[in-house]
Amino acid sequence: MALLATVLAVSAPALSRFFKGRTLDSEAHRFLALTRHAQQRAVSEGVPVVLWFDTDQRTYGVNADASYLEEDTQAEEFSVDEGIVMEVRHSAEAVLASQTTLFKNEKLATDGRHTLRFNPDGFVSLNSPETVVFRQGEDAEIWVTQRRNRLSYEIQPAQHAARR
Repeated sequence: MALLATVLAVSAPALSRFFKGRTLDSEAHRFLALTRHAQQRAVSEGVPVVLWFDTDQRTYGVNADASYLEEDTQAEEFSVDEGIVMEVRHSAEAVLASQTTLFKNEKLATDGRHTLRFNPDGFVSLNSPETVVFRQGEDAEIWVTQRRNRLSYEIQPAQHAARR
């Protein structure tokens, strides 16, 4: 029993860090999967689909653009795991596109919500954020960022995305 207690005492901090990392990783992968779902749905249904996220309420979800479809029976909503913070980073192009658009759902943030907008042709709207950062603690973060061709998003460790 003493040997087992010693092994657990030594390995407990390492296991704790491992499971924290898995939570951050799984949250970023779930968000990335939702971006792909939203993009495929926009193309298949022929209407703009919005992936929204509220960094204050720590929630995100997907629904068809309200100006095209009044009631979306396929809308989904998720809560971010406890201890994970979401942050949005916009490119200079996105800021400019948001300032010139007339449409509410194409603003950088509406009602405290940020949006990734997928058009019926499958393209990401110009005003969509360049990067969504998932952070846990002081030193662990994962970036979901637009690919160089700006057609979709991908997961990148923070140090690689910073070089873009």
